[in-house]
Amino acid sequence: MVIVNSKSNKLVALIVVLLGYFLIPFMITSINIALPVIGKEFSIDAVLLNWVVTSYILASSMFLIPFGKLADIYGRKKIYTYGFIVFIIGSLLSALSTSATLLIFFRFFQGIGGAMIISTGLAIITSVTPLTERGKALGISVAIVYFGQSVGPFIGGVLTQQYGWRSIFYIVIPLCLIVLFLIFWKLKGEWIESKVAKFNYTSSIIYSLSFLAIMYGFSLIPERNSIWLISAGVISFLYFIWRETKVDNPLLDINLFRKNRVFAFSNLTNLINYSATYAVIFLMSLYLQYIQMLTPQNAGLVLMSKTVVQGIFSPITGSLSDRIDPHKLSSLGMGFVAVALFLFAFLNSQTSLTFIIFVLIVLGIGLGLFVPPNTNAIMSSVDTKHHGISSATLATMRQTGMLVSMAVVMLIFALLIGKVEITPQHYDSFIIATKIAFVVFGILSISGIFFSLAKGSLQESGSINEQNRSSR
Repeated sequence: MVIVNSKSNKLVALIVVLLGYFLIPFMITSINIALPVIGKEFSIDAVLLNWVVTSYILASSMFLIPFGKLADIYGRKKIYTYGFIVFIIGSLLSALSTSATLLIFFRFFQGIGGAMIISTGLAIITSVTPLTERGKALGISVAIVYFGQSVGPFIGGVLTQQYGWRSIFYIVIPLCLIVLFLIFWKLKGEWIESKVAKFNYTSSIIYSLSFLAIMYGFSLIPERNSIWLISAGVISFLYFIWRETKVDNPLLDINLFRKNRVFAFSNLTNLINYSATYAVIFLMSLYLQYIQMLTPQNAGLVLMSKTVVQGIFSPITGSLSDRIDPHKLSSLGMGFVAVALFLFAFLNSQTSLTFIIFVLIVLGIGLGLFVPPNTNAIMSSVDTKHHGISSATLATMRQTGMLVSMAVVMLIFALLIGKVEITPQHYDSFIIATKIAFVVFGILSISGIFFSLAKGSLQESGSINEQNRSSR
């Protein structure tokens, strides 16, 4: 590790990471609110509209772990910097898109930059923060993520309504340039943990292509080729897992999962949580604008209620997780999430906005209770040399959960609505599809409660004990 140890440099590192952690969720949620306008401009069907969101998440999922490993080898600051350059280019090209196909492609490119940013951010935070302060720092970072998520729908709604959806992409560019300025002129040193390690290109290709095959296969349902693609993707991913146990320089250290119960189950519950909750904003954005007939600006204002509550709870639960076993807090959070999702299954064309806001607040409380303690458990259960890949693994579980969430919606939309534009004649089918999706997500979240309870206490992790000994 090559780093300038000073309070000022630590502060700059935290500011740089937190700015990145604001921009990424801001972009994701602000685009969600613009989807009906984008769909109308390009006259695209429900499944293709899904791809405007999914293409970005797919790219992030495909490249998070490879870039996390590259960051450990070549430098986290370096990968983080390149990520912002790619993100700027992707944002500009997305804003200039003249067709849905180009927009989806450039969103994929933007997602590659997002993967480079997200895969290294948590690793930088854990590198500059002492173990006793890590929960608080992670809680703040999660709060910033939620702040980006909370203002994203509202600002995205205002921009879409007043200046068009392309303005959302333009507005993030100057903010990215500020981050690059801080990195080049203020942030000193570098974080490198595995300089002698080699990068496994074969594993990276297998890993990335398996995600691509699975998600593209879901988009083709109910065509026959979809089964072949999904099967090929699953088989490729299983081969990747097997291969990682045999090679000398694995892309992902499977032993982190096999020998570290806290790490394994915390990541699994993270995957389940995002699988159950990510598509909520996507579905509610469409519901509020199509069924409730709200403007993008007002729909964004309603959706803010969830993420504002998340932002309030996250620093509190992050700090609590330094003193209280994280699995108790995260399990309680999953319980709140399950209640909210099942309540959403009662949505219909006459549902009041008061009920919707109440359920969004319950969901926000649940996520605020779950995410920071669970993140603290993951990052504190491994040695510092694994922080880069652990950060990438955590982010990959999140992004994979997002993919699963969108895949569930894509599947339900394909079966119940079909590849048609969402117009008033299809609103009844849309409501039925939405209700079914929330039932599925509710069941998922209940399973998450049991896995969260099963992961055990942080002290059971051998890695954290080793880390504590070395710190003394």
